[in-house]
Amino acid sequence: MSQITPVPDGTVTSAIGFSAGGIFAGIKTRGEGKKDIGLLYSDRPCDIAGTFSQNSVVSPSVTVTRGLVQSGKTIRGVIANSGCANCAVGEQGLIDANEMAAIAAVRLGVDADEIAVASTGVIGVELPMALIREHAPKIQMTDDGGDEFATAILTTDTHIKHIAATFRASGTTVTVGGVAKGAGMIHPNMATMLAFITTDAEIDSAFMRQTLTDVVDLTFNQIDIDGDQSTNDTVLLMANGAAGNQTISGGDEASADFRQALYTVCRHLGRELARDGEGARTLITAIVEGARSDEDARKAARSIASSLLVKTAIYGRDPNWGRILMALGKSEIELEEPKIRVFVNDIQIVSEGKAIAYNVQSVVSALGEGEVRLRVSLDVGEGRGEAWGCDLTEEYVVFNSAYTT
Repeated sequence: MSQITPVPDGTVTSAIGFSAGGIFAGIKTRGEGKKDIGLLYSDRPCDIAGTFSQNSVVSPSVTVTRGLVQSGKTIRGVIANSGCANCAVGEQGLIDANEMAAIAAVRLGVDADEIAVASTGVIGVELPMALIREHAPKIQMTDDGGDEFATAILTTDTHIKHIAATFRASGTTVTVGGVAKGAGMIHPNMATMLAFITTDAEIDSAFMRQTLTDVVDLTFNQIDIDGDQSTNDTVLLMANGAAGNQTISGGDEASADFRQALYTVCRHLGRELARDGEGARTLITAIVEGARSDEDARKAARSIASSLLVKTAIYGRDPNWGRILMALGKSEIELEEPKIRVFVNDIQIVSEGKAIAYNVQSVVSALGEGEVRLRVSLDVGEGRGEAWGCDLTEEYVVFNSAYTT
């Protein structure tokens, strides 16, 4: 396999042919450096793949973009807004989502059906289209506008989240870049998150769709902040072929490299979403190994990372390992309790399904680190899985008790 190489200060525009920009229109409350409308553009048509919220209530912005993905058409760009989810507003939501696409299309000089739409923010409020009509056409597009686009999609996030990586395919450098937002209403099966991934790879559409689905299952579907699932989740992959490589279609080294590069980008973004959970102080990494299958291991890891009792124990630096076993058990996977071992940041605290002598203060200290790794060995197979979450703090409760007021 080719080496996957991080791009210094990589963004969603690191791949050849992509540009972006953002602007503050007043959809969100004013603040230093704030933006709330972003545009992402490719100078040539892009094949696309996407995964979306599994909530039964979805934003019309999701409906429009999911329709583009299902149509098999190519696209040229994305318009995204923050501050308003464009959800639960009746037929007006679809009218506004389509108008957003039309506004972006005029600005970028393409057709409206070549523009994907994404929205994030408060549910039950109509998009302020007068502001979007006024300000979206003023967005300045640049090859290094990834930061501006990343800022434009933030809601309660404390920082932008982006990355890019390269690999070699048929003698050509191929780049995969990505950007994401999300800090609350995050739960497996996607969450209040938007993620846009770009690549200049020439890639077979069917292989791209399957690879994105597989990678999302390993990354974005393995994160949890608060157990709630959003109405607006979108992960969109755009491939414009500008690198000029031979078509990547599966079954060879270049295909494995593309999958690994996509995984690297999505894993980083997923971990950053979990790390930036509302009010969070600690990133939780749950690792389950020795399960009967990878699927079982991922299911158990999700259960641990999303347990409110595990989250609060880590916040309180309480080595209450019984909660880890509880969360493991409620995943309903096959296990043999006498074989279970548990480690906190590589300090073993459970062997043969029961506590062993350990230095309590060492574990308490480990629970105070910026990342806490909960590793569980089941010793009943070869399956392995990871999931990511964060601690649950008073700040989360206070913030969300007055989110709209």
